Amino acid sequence: MADARAVPDEVQIHDTPREPVTDPTLGVDVARGGAAPAKHRLVTVGDSLTHGFMSAAIHRTDLSWPAITAYELGLTAEQFTYPTYEWPTGPGGLPLDLERLARAFEERYGDRLDFWEIVGAAAWLRSYMDDVEDYWERGAGAVVPPAGAPFHNMAVYGWDLLDPQLQTAASVAARLRRPASDDFLAQLVEHHQDRAAWPVLQRARKGNRGRSVLDAVTDLARVGEGVETLVVVLGSNNALGSVLSLSPAWTPADYATLSPEQRLEARVGCNVWRPSAFAADWELLVERLRGVGAQHVIVATVPAVTIAPITRGVFRKVRPDSRYFPYYTRPWITDDAFDPRHDPYLTGEEARAIDSAIDAYNEAIIASVGAARSDGLDWYLFDMGSILDRLATRRYVESPWARPTWWTPYELPPALAALDPVPSTRFFRSGPEGRTDGGLFSLDGVHPTTVAYGIVAQEVIKVMELAGVAFQTRDGRPRAEPVTVDFERLLRADTLMSRPPASIGNTLSLLGWLDDRLDWVRTFLPFVPSPL
Repeated sequence: MADARAVPDEVQIHDTPREPVTDPTLGVDVARGGAAPAKHRLVTVGDSLTHGFMSAAIHRTDLSWPAITAYELGLTAEQFTYPTYEWPTGPGGLPLDLERLARAFEERYGDRLDFWEIVGAAAWLRSYMDDVEDYWERGAGAVVPPAGAPFHNMAVYGWDLLDPQLQTAASVAARLRRPASDDFLAQLVEHHQDRAAWPVLQRARKGNRGRSVLDAVTDLARVGEGVETLVVVLGSNNALGSVLSLSPAWTPADYATLSPEQRLEARVGCNVWRPSAFAADWELLVERLRGVGAQHVIVATVPAVTIAPITRGVFRKVRPDSRYFPYYTRPWITDDAFDPRHDPYLTGEEARAIDSAIDAYNEAIIASVGAARSDGLDWYLFDMGSILDRLATRRYVESPWARPTWWTPYELPPALAALDPVPSTRFFRSGPEGRTDGGLFSLDGVHPTTVAYGIVAQEVIKVMELAGVAFQTRDGRPRAEPVTVDFERLLRADTLMSRPPASIGNTLSLLGWLDDRLDWVRTFLPFVPSPL
């Protein structure tokens, strides 16, 4: 039997990182699409990064980067819509909001856990999880979502390239009809990704006919008075599972020859796509996007998932001029404690192979934007991957010898640069004295904090301005360029940054304790590919 962890021969291992694309037009001039703004000024399709996932839960969809962009565009709540899942007083996010859990833990046990409290804390944790599970499986969270006009943010966490094309409300509802078990020991929300997708797909359907997200977007553009800007951010989940599991499982060699429906079955159990597999799925997606008819289309590249601090490089780098460490493991496992005989890990060469595969993904994405523009379509590239490269603390900021010749640090907005400590891509740490490290990644070590979502919004806004999109104030007055995101507003809304938890001495210790009991990284973070 073939070793699914073995790197396929088709993956071309790169010694140097991909150079950023600084011109969203790729040097190809086309006429700007649309003489006047369409009714639907901003529509977004994507995965957890666009949905607004944070600290292992979907909850504050009003603070997603699309919602931040819509706010700066001057849109009202009726002009830019998105799903909501529970009130702030809800039971604890879907599937589990680590920030609220940390605050509830702190309220009960203070900023430290004494030895004699461990057994009681484990029982308390089970009860907390039980309340969350009951809400989503048997309570208000299990009610059939209402129908209505499609949302403008149609992203769903956990989705890869196929899901926006093929998943429908009917396919999701069929999986949710299967009885959920109320396991006393494993208090986990079953089918949580489907539960998150259900409201989006219910609103995508037309009458009794189930439709995919891309069907709904196409309908908005053709008969719904038009779509001005469509932003597509997909592809991270075609590799993310490899760093969440710390055990790469590549797609089968014949994946690209299968039908789309067969690929849904073949992807189950896989967590990193061969370049040929990604290219095959991307080709299908591009064909659909070309048929939408939006005035402007912005397509994002895939960031290097190995930079996310949920995987921490162990020991020193393999060479001073290298991007890579010899091993990558969980961030709460220290160098002194790490033992490859029993701790989960990726090797440095596996991390390089994953990054090289993502480079191939991005080559396919960039080529598709270039081809669209050559055909006269008003498409733009948002090189999101290069933004993370320029922010990567351990990879480049603190490792000058490893920096490629093109590398320059990302200039943080003044409101963030003035913070102490300055936000970084290290794992978030806080204690009784406040935040002590990190700040760009939320408590799950994969998804941005609110202020980091603001950075994504700012970069998307730059591309939209290049496309000629007009930004205005709430009262309809034109805004002067360049349009800047209100980061002071986001800092007030970002409770993780403005009021960090102090549980068990520091948040990293708490998260390690929780992972020992819940295996939350592999259980709750959004990468579980599903068939139809």
